[in-house]
Amino acid sequence: MESVQVIKQRFGIIGNDPKLNRSIEKATRVAPTDISVLVAGESGVGKESIPKIIHQLSQRKHNNYIAVNCGAIPEGTIDSELFGHEKGAFTGATNTRKGYFEVANGGTIFLDEVGELPLTTQVRLLRVLENGEFIKVGSSEVQKTDVRIVAATNVKMVEAIKKGKFREDLYYRLSTVEIELPPLRNRNEDIHLLFRKFASDFAQKYKMPTVRLTDDAIDLLIRYHFPGNIRQLRNIAEQISVIEENRNIDANKLKQYLPNLSSSTLPMIIDENSNSYGEEKSGLLKMIYDLRAELNELKKVTLNIMHGSKVKESEAFLETSSTKTLAPSPSINNNSNLVSFHNDDDDLREDDDEEYYIETVEEDENLSLQDKEIEMIKKSLERNSNKRKLAAKELGISERTLYRKIKQYNL
Repeated sequence: MESVQVIKQRFGIIGNDPKLNRSIEKATRVAPTDISVLVAGESGVGKESIPKIIHQLSQRKHNNYIAVNCGAIPEGTIDSELFGHEKGAFTGATNTRKGYFEVANGGTIFLDEVGELPLTTQVRLLRVLENGEFIKVGSSEVQKTDVRIVAATNVKMVEAIKKGKFREDLYYRLSTVEIELPPLRNRNEDIHLLFRKFASDFAQKYKMPTVRLTDDAIDLLIRYHFPGNIRQLRNIAEQISVIEENRNIDANKLKQYLPNLSSSTLPMIIDENSNSYGEEKSGLLKMIYDLRAELNELKKVTLNIMHGSKVKESEAFLETSSTKTLAPSPSINNNSNLVSFHNDDDDLREDDDEEYYIETVEEDENLSLQDKEIEMIKKSLERNSNKRKLAAKELGISERTLYRKIKQYNL
Protein backbone atom coordinates (compact mmCIF):
# COMPACT_ATOMS: atom_id res chain seq x y z
CA MET A 1 0.00 0.00 0.00
CA GLU A 2 1.33 3.42 -0.98
CA SER A 3 2.09 5.92 1.77
CA VAL A 4 -0.03 9.02 2.33
CA GLN A 5 2.80 11.27 1.15
CA VAL A 6 3.14 9.36 -2.12
CA ILE A 7 -0.61 9.53 -2.68
CA LYS A 8 -0.62 13.30 -2.14
CA GLN A 9 2.20 13.77 -4.64
CA ARG A 10 0.52 11.51 -7.19
CA PHE A 11 -2.83 13.31 -7.06
CA GLY A 12 -1.52 16.85 -6.47
CA ILE A 13 -2.85 17.27 -2.93
CA ILE A 14 -1.17 20.01 -0.89
CA GLY A 15 -1.13 20.08 2.91
CA ASN A 16 -0.01 18.29 6.05
CA ASP A 17 -3.10 18.67 8.22
CA PRO A 18 -3.64 15.52 10.38
CA LYS A 19 -7.36 15.33 9.50
CA LEU A 20 -6.54 15.60 5.80
CA ASN A 21 -3.94 12.84 6.11
CA ARG A 22 -6.44 10.65 7.97
CA SER A 23 -9.02 11.11 5.20
CA ILE A 24 -6.48 10.08 2.54
CA GLU A 25 -5.44 7.08 4.63
CA LYS A 26 -9.07 5.91 4.90
CA ALA A 27 -9.50 6.30 1.14
CA THR A 28 -6.46 4.13 0.40
CA ARG A 29 -7.66 1.42 2.79
CA VAL A 30 -11.19 1.13 1.34
CA ALA A 31 -10.04 1.42 -2.30
CA PRO A 32 -9.34 -2.33 -2.91
CA THR A 33 -12.86 -3.22 -1.70
CA ASP A 34 -16.27 -2.54 -3.28
CA ILE A 35 -17.61 -0.72 -0.22
CA SER A 36 -19.76 2.34 -0.90
CA VAL A 37 -18.16 5.56 0.34
CA LEU A 38 -19.72 8.90 1.29
CA VAL A 39 -17.39 11.92 1.19
CA ALA A 40 -18.61 14.78 3.41
CA GLY A 41 -17.37 18.33 3.67
CA GLU A 42 -18.15 21.94 2.85
CA SER A 43 -18.26 23.22 -0.70
CA GLY A 44 -14.81 23.89 -2.10
CA VAL A 45 -12.73 21.61 0.16
CA GLY A 46 -11.69 19.28 -2.68
CA LYS A 47 -14.05 16.33 -2.21
CA GLU A 48 -13.57 15.30 -5.86
CA SER A 49 -10.01 14.09 -5.09
CA ILE A 50 -11.14 11.24 -2.81
CA PRO A 51 -13.16 9.25 -5.43
CA LYS A 52 -10.26 9.57 -7.89
CA ILE A 53 -7.90 8.08 -5.30
CA ILE A 54 -10.36 5.27 -4.56
CA HIS A 55 -10.85 4.42 -8.24
CA GLN A 56 -7.15 4.54 -9.20
CA LEU A 57 -6.14 2.31 -6.27
CA SER A 58 -8.91 -0.24 -6.89
CA GLN A 59 -9.17 -3.25 -9.20
CA ARG A 60 -11.57 -1.21 -11.34
CA LYS A 61 -8.94 1.36 -12.37
CA HIS A 62 -8.82 0.08 -15.99
CA ASN A 63 -12.60 0.54 -16.40
CA ASN A 64 -14.70 3.69 -16.69
CA TYR A 65 -14.76 6.42 -14.05
CA ILE A 66 -17.73 8.79 -14.40
CA ALA A 67 -18.31 11.89 -12.25
CA VAL A 68 -21.91 13.15 -12.10
CA ASN A 69 -22.96 16.46 -10.54
CA CYS A 70 -26.45 15.59 -9.30
CA GLY A 71 -27.27 19.20 -8.45
CA ALA A 72 -26.65 20.39 -12.03
CA ILE A 73 -29.07 17.98 -13.75
CA PRO A 74 -32.75 19.07 -13.96
CA GLU A 75 -35.15 16.95 -11.93
CA GLY A 76 -37.12 15.91 -15.03
CA THR A 77 -34.13 14.40 -16.83
CA ILE A 78 -31.93 13.01 -14.06
CA ASP A 79 -33.44 9.51 -14.21
CA SER A 80 -32.72 9.41 -17.94
CA GLU A 81 -29.13 10.58 -17.38
CA LEU A 82 -28.40 8.00 -14.69
CA PHE A 83 -30.34 4.98 -15.96
CA GLY A 84 -30.95 5.68 -19.67
CA HIS A 85 -34.19 5.71 -21.64
CA GLU A 86 -35.94 3.93 -24.47
CA LYS A 87 -36.89 5.53 -27.75
CA GLY A 88 -40.20 7.37 -27.40
CA ALA A 89 -40.17 7.26 -23.59
CA PHE A 90 -40.87 11.02 -23.50
CA THR A 91 -41.00 14.00 -25.80
CA GLY A 92 -37.63 14.39 -27.50
CA ALA A 93 -36.47 10.81 -26.86
CA THR A 94 -35.77 10.06 -30.53
CA ASN A 95 -33.23 7.32 -29.79
CA THR A 96 -32.49 4.73 -27.13
CA ARG A 97 -29.84 6.08 -24.75
CA LYS A 98 -27.52 4.36 -22.29
CA GLY A 99 -27.36 5.83 -18.80
CA TYR A 100 -24.27 6.35 -16.67
CA PHE A 101 -24.84 3.15 -14.70
CA GLU A 102 -24.83 1.14 -17.90
CA VAL A 103 -21.80 2.91 -19.38
CA ALA A 104 -19.79 2.60 -16.14
CA ASN A 105 -20.45 -1.14 -15.77
CA GLY A 106 -17.36 -2.62 -14.09
CA GLY A 107 -16.08 0.83 -13.11
CA THR A 108 -16.81 3.61 -10.63
CA ILE A 109 -19.46 6.35 -10.50
CA PHE A 110 -18.89 9.48 -8.44
CA LEU A 111 -22.21 11.09 -7.46
CA ASP A 112 -21.34 14.64 -6.43
CA GLU A 113 -23.95 16.60 -4.41
CA VAL A 114 -25.95 13.41 -3.88
CA GLY A 115 -28.10 15.24 -1.32
CA GLU A 116 -29.77 17.10 -4.21
CA LEU A 117 -31.26 13.93 -5.74
CA PRO A 118 -35.10 13.86 -5.96
CA LEU A 119 -36.82 11.28 -3.76
CA THR A 120 -38.00 9.26 -6.77
CA THR A 121 -34.43 8.97 -8.03
CA GLN A 122 -33.25 8.00 -4.55
CA VAL A 123 -35.55 4.96 -4.70
CA ARG A 124 -33.97 3.86 -8.00
CA LEU A 125 -30.46 4.41 -6.63
CA LEU A 126 -31.24 2.34 -3.54
CA ARG A 127 -32.20 -0.60 -5.79
CA VAL A 128 -28.87 -0.35 -7.62
CA LEU A 129 -27.00 -0.38 -4.33
CA GLU A 130 -28.94 -3.36 -2.96
CA ASN A 131 -28.90 -5.74 -5.92
CA GLY A 132 -27.27 -3.96 -8.88
CA GLU A 133 -30.55 -3.70 -10.83
CA PHE A 134 -32.07 -0.76 -12.69
CA ILE A 135 -34.74 -0.10 -15.30
CA LYS A 136 -34.45 2.41 -18.12
CA VAL A 137 -37.04 5.16 -18.38
CA GLY A 138 -39.86 3.88 -20.58
CA SER A 139 -38.79 0.23 -20.30
CA SER A 140 -39.99 -2.74 -18.29
CA GLU A 141 -36.82 -4.81 -18.68
CA VAL A 142 -34.61 -5.14 -15.60
CA GLN A 143 -30.89 -4.69 -16.32
CA LYS A 144 -27.86 -5.54 -14.20
CA THR A 145 -24.80 -3.43 -13.54
CA ASP A 146 -21.62 -3.86 -11.49
CA VAL A 147 -20.69 -0.37 -10.36
CA ARG A 148 -18.75 1.01 -7.39
CA ILE A 149 -20.53 4.11 -6.02
CA VAL A 150 -18.71 6.94 -4.29
CA ALA A 151 -20.96 9.84 -3.27
CA ALA A 152 -20.21 13.31 -1.92
CA THR A 153 -22.31 15.99 -0.27
CA ASN A 154 -22.00 19.32 1.52
CA VAL A 155 -25.48 18.86 3.01
CA LYS A 156 -25.87 17.78 6.64
CA MET A 157 -27.51 14.45 5.90
CA VAL A 158 -29.00 13.89 9.36
CA GLU A 159 -30.92 17.17 9.09
CA ALA A 160 -31.98 16.36 5.52
CA ILE A 161 -33.36 13.01 6.72
CA LYS A 162 -35.34 14.69 9.51
CA LYS A 163 -36.84 17.13 6.99
CA GLY A 164 -37.82 14.24 4.69
CA LYS A 165 -35.53 15.37 1.87
CA PHE A 166 -33.31 12.27 1.93
CA ARG A 167 -34.09 8.61 2.54
CA GLU A 168 -32.58 7.22 5.71
CA ASP A 169 -32.10 3.71 4.24
CA LEU A 170 -30.22 5.18 1.25
CA TYR A 171 -27.99 7.20 3.55
CA TYR A 172 -26.89 4.09 5.45
CA ARG A 173 -26.24 2.23 2.17
CA LEU A 174 -24.09 5.07 0.83
CA SER A 175 -22.19 5.76 4.05
CA THR A 176 -20.79 2.31 4.73
CA VAL A 177 -17.56 4.27 5.10
CA GLU A 178 -17.77 8.03 5.59
CA ILE A 179 -14.78 10.23 4.86
CA GLU A 180 -14.95 13.85 6.01
CA LEU A 181 -12.61 16.53 4.67
CA PRO A 182 -11.84 19.47 7.01
CA PRO A 183 -12.60 23.07 5.95
CA LEU A 184 -9.68 25.27 4.98
CA ARG A 185 -10.07 27.53 8.05
CA ASN A 186 -9.16 24.51 10.22
CA ARG A 187 -5.96 23.88 8.24
CA ASN A 188 -3.97 26.97 9.25
CA GLU A 189 -0.56 25.53 8.38
CA ASP A 190 -1.74 24.54 4.90
CA ILE A 191 -3.21 27.90 3.82
CA HIS A 192 0.09 29.57 2.89
CA LEU A 193 1.36 26.37 1.25
CA LEU A 194 -1.69 26.27 -0.99
CA PHE A 195 -1.40 29.97 -1.83
CA ARG A 196 2.24 29.53 -2.87
CA LYS A 197 1.31 26.56 -5.05
CA PHE A 198 -1.51 28.47 -6.76
CA ALA A 199 0.66 31.58 -7.19
CA SER A 200 3.40 29.48 -8.81
CA ASP A 201 0.92 27.78 -11.16
CA PHE A 202 -0.58 31.11 -12.29
CA ALA A 203 2.88 32.65 -12.76
CA GLN A 204 3.70 29.85 -15.22
CA LYS A 205 0.28 30.06 -16.88
CA TYR A 206 0.40 33.83 -17.46
CA LYS A 207 4.21 34.02 -17.91
CA MET A 208 4.90 36.53 -15.15
CA PRO A 209 6.87 36.62 -11.86
CA THR A 210 5.38 34.81 -8.88
CA VAL A 211 3.60 36.96 -6.28
CA ARG A 212 4.84 36.73 -2.71
CA LEU A 213 3.22 37.69 0.59
CA THR A 214 4.85 39.71 3.35
CA ASP A 215 4.78 38.40 6.92
CA ASP A 216 1.80 40.56 7.90
CA ALA A 217 -0.08 39.43 4.77
CA ILE A 218 0.59 35.77 5.62
CA ASP A 219 -0.75 36.33 9.13
CA LEU A 220 -3.88 38.01 7.72
CA LEU A 221 -4.41 35.20 5.22
CA ILE A 222 -4.18 32.53 7.92
CA ARG A 223 -6.71 34.33 10.15
CA TYR A 224 -9.27 34.73 7.35
CA HIS A 225 -12.44 32.58 7.59
CA PHE A 226 -12.51 31.35 3.93
CA PRO A 227 -16.21 30.53 3.49
CA GLY A 228 -15.40 29.32 -0.04
CA ASN A 229 -12.49 27.14 1.17
CA ILE A 230 -9.79 26.08 -1.32
CA ARG A 231 -11.79 27.27 -4.33
CA GLN A 232 -11.91 30.79 -2.88
CA LEU A 233 -8.19 30.77 -2.03
CA ARG A 234 -7.38 29.73 -5.60
CA ASN A 235 -9.48 32.56 -7.02
CA ILE A 236 -7.77 35.08 -4.72
CA ALA A 237 -4.33 33.89 -5.83
CA GLU A 238 -5.34 34.18 -9.50
CA GLN A 239 -6.76 37.68 -9.08
CA ILE A 240 -3.64 38.96 -7.34
CA SER A 241 -1.36 37.30 -9.90
CA VAL A 242 -3.14 38.98 -12.81
CA ILE A 243 -4.00 42.41 -11.38
CA GLU A 244 -1.13 43.47 -9.13
CA GLU A 245 1.97 44.94 -10.75
CA ASN A 246 3.98 44.87 -7.53
CA ARG A 247 4.73 41.20 -6.87
CA ASN A 248 5.26 41.72 -3.10
CA ILE A 249 1.83 41.82 -1.46
CA ASP A 250 1.41 43.33 2.01
CA ALA A 251 -1.58 43.08 4.35
CA ASN A 252 -3.18 46.35 3.21
CA LYS A 253 -3.17 45.20 -0.40
CA LEU A 254 -4.38 41.70 0.49
CA LYS A 255 -7.38 43.12 2.39
CA GLN A 256 -8.83 44.32 -0.92
CA TYR A 257 -9.19 40.69 -2.04
CA LEU A 258 -10.73 39.32 1.18
CA PRO A 259 -14.49 40.04 1.21
CA ASN A 260 -16.27 40.62 4.54
CA LEU A 261 -12.94 40.79 6.30
CA SER A 262 -14.20 42.62 9.38
CA SER A 263 -17.06 40.18 10.04
CA SER A 264 -14.90 37.12 9.35
CA THR A 265 -11.74 37.84 11.33
CA LEU A 266 -12.50 40.51 13.88
CA PRO A 267 -15.22 39.36 16.28
CA MET A 268 -16.58 42.07 18.61
CA ILE A 269 -15.73 41.59 22.27
CA ILE A 270 -18.02 43.28 24.82
CA ASP A 271 -17.24 43.80 28.47
CA GLU A 272 -20.54 43.20 30.27
CA ASN A 273 -19.25 45.06 33.35
CA SER A 274 -18.66 48.32 31.49
CA ASN A 275 -21.11 51.22 31.70
CA SER A 276 -21.20 51.58 27.92
CA TYR A 277 -22.50 48.03 27.61
CA GLY A 278 -25.35 48.80 30.04
CA GLU A 279 -26.28 51.96 28.12
CA GLU A 280 -26.26 50.09 24.80
CA LYS A 281 -28.39 47.33 26.29
CA SER A 282 -30.98 49.85 27.56
CA GLY A 283 -31.05 51.58 24.19
CA LEU A 284 -31.60 48.31 22.36
CA LEU A 285 -34.36 47.35 24.79
CA LYS A 286 -36.17 50.63 24.15
CA MET A 287 -35.84 50.18 20.41
CA ILE A 288 -37.30 46.66 20.60
CA TYR A 289 -40.38 47.80 22.53
CA ASP A 290 -40.88 50.79 20.24
CA LEU A 291 -40.80 48.58 17.17
CA ARG A 292 -43.11 46.02 18.76
CA ALA A 293 -45.68 48.67 19.64
CA GLU A 294 -45.57 50.08 16.12
CA LEU A 295 -45.99 46.62 14.66
CA ASN A 296 -49.03 45.89 16.84
CA GLU A 297 -50.71 49.13 15.81
CA LEU A 298 -50.03 48.49 12.13
CA LYS A 299 -51.53 45.01 12.48
CA LYS A 300 -54.68 46.52 13.99
CA VAL A 301 -55.05 48.94 11.08
CA THR A 302 -54.52 46.15 8.56
CA LEU A 303 -57.09 43.88 10.17
CA ASN A 304 -59.61 46.73 10.46
CA ILE A 305 -59.28 47.42 6.76
CA MET A 306 -59.69 43.72 5.95
CA HIS A 307 -62.84 43.47 8.08
CA GLY A 308 -64.51 46.44 6.35
CA SER A 309 -63.56 49.29 8.67
CA LYS A 310 -63.62 52.80 7.31
CA VAL A 311 -60.49 53.74 5.43
CA LYS A 312 -60.64 57.15 7.04
CA GLU A 313 -59.86 55.64 10.44
CA SER A 314 -56.63 54.09 9.14
CA GLU A 315 -55.67 57.34 7.42
CA ALA A 316 -56.26 59.25 10.66
CA PHE A 317 -54.07 56.77 12.54
CA LEU A 318 -51.26 56.99 10.00
CA GLU A 319 -51.41 60.78 10.08
CA THR A 320 -51.26 60.74 13.89
CA SER A 321 -48.42 58.19 14.00
CA SER A 322 -46.29 60.34 11.70
CA THR A 323 -46.34 63.26 14.16
CA LYS A 324 -46.52 61.48 17.52
CA THR A 325 -44.46 58.78 19.19
CA LEU A 326 -46.23 55.42 18.78
CA ALA A 327 -44.67 53.83 21.85
CA PRO A 328 -43.42 55.57 24.98
CA SER A 329 -40.14 54.78 26.69
CA PRO A 330 -40.19 51.48 28.57
CA SER A 331 -38.98 50.72 32.06
CA ILE A 332 -38.74 47.26 33.54
CA ASN A 333 -40.50 46.44 36.81
CA ASN A 334 -38.18 43.98 38.53
CA ASN A 335 -41.00 42.59 40.70
CA SER A 336 -43.28 41.65 37.84
CA ASN A 337 -43.46 40.99 34.13
CA LEU A 338 -45.19 44.32 33.52
CA VAL A 339 -43.67 46.93 31.27
CA SER A 340 -44.43 50.50 32.39
CA PHE A 341 -44.67 53.29 29.80
CA HIS A 342 -44.38 56.97 30.68
CA ASN A 343 -45.36 59.56 28.10
CA ASP A 344 -45.54 63.34 28.38
CA ASP A 345 -48.16 63.65 25.62
CA ASP A 346 -51.58 63.99 27.30
CA ASP A 347 -53.36 63.45 23.97
CA LEU A 348 -52.17 59.86 23.84
CA ARG A 349 -53.23 58.83 27.35
CA GLU A 350 -54.77 60.64 30.31
CA ASP A 351 -52.96 58.69 33.03
CA ASP A 352 -49.17 58.79 32.70
CA ASP A 353 -48.72 56.22 35.47
CA GLU A 354 -50.92 53.58 33.85
CA GLU A 355 -49.36 50.15 33.44
CA TYR A 356 -50.46 47.82 30.69
CA TYR A 357 -49.34 44.88 28.60
CA ILE A 358 -48.48 45.17 24.94
CA GLU A 359 -51.34 43.67 23.02
CA THR A 360 -50.48 41.03 20.46
CA VAL A 361 -52.78 40.82 17.46
CA GLU A 362 -53.02 37.35 15.98
CA GLU A 363 -52.99 37.11 12.20
CA ASP A 364 -55.80 35.26 10.44
CA GLU A 365 -55.00 31.74 9.34
CA ASN A 366 -55.52 32.73 5.72
CA LEU A 367 -52.56 35.08 6.02
CA SER A 368 -50.07 32.20 6.46
CA LEU A 369 -46.81 32.19 4.56
CA GLN A 370 -47.81 29.03 2.71
CA ASP A 371 -51.01 30.65 1.37
CA LYS A 372 -49.07 33.71 0.28
CA GLU A 373 -46.50 31.50 -1.46
CA ILE A 374 -49.24 29.58 -3.32
CA GLU A 375 -50.92 32.83 -4.36
CA MET A 376 -47.62 34.28 -5.64
CA ILE A 377 -46.86 31.13 -7.67
CA LYS A 378 -50.36 31.10 -9.20
CA LYS A 379 -50.20 34.77 -10.19
CA SER A 380 -46.70 34.40 -11.66
CA LEU A 381 -47.76 31.37 -13.72
CA GLU A 382 -50.81 33.27 -15.00
CA ARG A 383 -48.72 36.28 -15.99
CA ASN A 384 -46.24 34.07 -17.84
CA SER A 385 -48.80 31.84 -19.58
CA ASN A 386 -47.86 28.84 -17.38
CA LYS A 387 -44.26 28.90 -18.60
CA ARG A 388 -42.32 27.62 -15.62
CA LYS A 389 -38.96 28.97 -16.74
CA LEU A 390 -40.22 32.57 -16.97
CA ALA A 391 -42.24 32.24 -13.76
CA ALA A 392 -39.23 30.88 -11.85
CA LYS A 393 -37.10 33.78 -13.08
CA GLU A 394 -39.73 36.28 -11.96
CA LEU A 395 -40.01 34.64 -8.51
CA GLY A 396 -36.24 34.52 -8.09
CA ILE A 397 -36.05 30.73 -7.68
CA SER A 398 -34.77 27.88 -9.82
CA GLU A 399 -37.06 26.12 -12.27
CA ARG A 400 -36.45 22.89 -10.39
CA THR A 401 -37.61 24.45 -7.10
CA LEU A 402 -40.71 25.86 -8.80
CA TYR A 403 -41.51 22.43 -10.26
CA ARG A 404 -41.27 20.91 -6.78
CA LYS A 405 -43.53 23.61 -5.32
CA ILE A 406 -46.14 23.01 -8.06
CA LYS A 407 -46.21 19.30 -7.24
CA GLN A 408 -46.27 19.98 -3.49
CA TYR A 409 -49.28 22.31 -3.68
CA ASN A 410 -51.02 20.42 -6.54
CA LEU A 411 -51.12 23.57 -8.68
